[in-house]
Amino acid sequence: MIDHTPTSALLERFLDDITPLAPLVSVWAHGSLASGDYQPTRSDLDLIAVLRRPCTSEEERHLTEMHERLGADVPLSAKLHCSYAAVTELDDPERPHLTWAHEEIMHRPITPVTRRELHGFGLVLYGEPPASALPPVTDEELTGFIVRDLREFWRPLLDRPELWLRDIWVDAALLTLARAAVTLRDGRLVTKREALAVLREMRAPARVVDDIERRRYSPPGSPGSPTPGARNTPGTVDAPDDRAGERWLAARASLTLGFLTSEIDAITARHPVPPVPDPRL
Repeated sequence: MIDHTPTSALLERFLDDITPLAPLVSVWAHGSLASGDYQPTRSDLDLIAVLRRPCTSEEERHLTEMHERLGADVPLSAKLHCSYAAVTELDDPERPHLTWAHEEIMHRPITPVTRRELHGFGLVLYGEPPASALPPVTDEELTGFIVRDLREFWRPLLDRPELWLRDIWVDAALLTLARAAVTLRDGRLVTKREALAVLREMRAPARVVDDIERRRYSPPGSPGSPTPGARNTPGTVDAPDDRAGERWLAARASLTLGFLTSEIDAITARHPVPPVPDPRL
C-alpha cells in the first residue's frame, strides 16, 4: 500500500477498524501521502472516508472511540486526520463533515484545495477513485477559496503574536503562502518541499526557510531535526541554550510576521474576491 512499514501498518489497522463501524464506500488519501512528499513521523496522514449515508449519533460515538483506542495503541496515529463524508453530501465545498483531527472530533469542510488534490493525485486506499463521487473544482472556485483563506483566516492571525513563537504556525503559514502563490499564478498544486524553493524565490527570510527545511527534511537525529514523538517543540541549530533559543524564536517570529504581512496584503490586493454570501441574509 505505502512504502513505509509503520505507516502501512497504521493505515491497514485503521481500515480494519472502521469497516464494521460505518457504511464505508471509499477511503482516499490526499496531502503529502498522496503527493509523494510524505515524511514518516513528521507529515500528517490526511484521509477522506466516503460513506453511503451520514453517520448516526451512535456511529459517531463508535468512530470517536475507535480513534481514541488507535491513539492509545499507536503513537503515529496522532498524525492521522480523517473526514467522514456521505456520498450524497460531497457536492457542497462549504458543508462541514464529521472529522477526527488533532486528536479530537470536530466538523469541517472538504476544501476546494483538498478536492483539487484528490482529483489530481488522490490515493485510493479503499473503494472507488475520487472522480467516481467527488464533483470537480473549477479554477474560479479554487482561486476564490485560496484568496479568502489568506485574507480571512491567515491575515487576522498575524495579530496574535503568541502563535508565531511556535513551529507549527510558522511552518504552516509560510508553506501555505508559497503554495497559494503558485496556484494563483499558474493553477498548479505544489508539494511542501517545492514550496520551500518558492519561498526562496519570493525572498522569504533565509534563516526561517532553512529552519523549516531542517525540521521537515533533515535525517532523524541530525542537528535541528525533530525528535520522533515530540509535539511542537521549538527546535533549531541556532538555539544552543534556553536564552539563545528564546532569542531565536522571537527573531523568527518577527521575520515571519513581517514577510507574511507584506505578501498576504500584496496577494489579496492583486486578487480581489468577493466574500461568500451569508445564506441567512
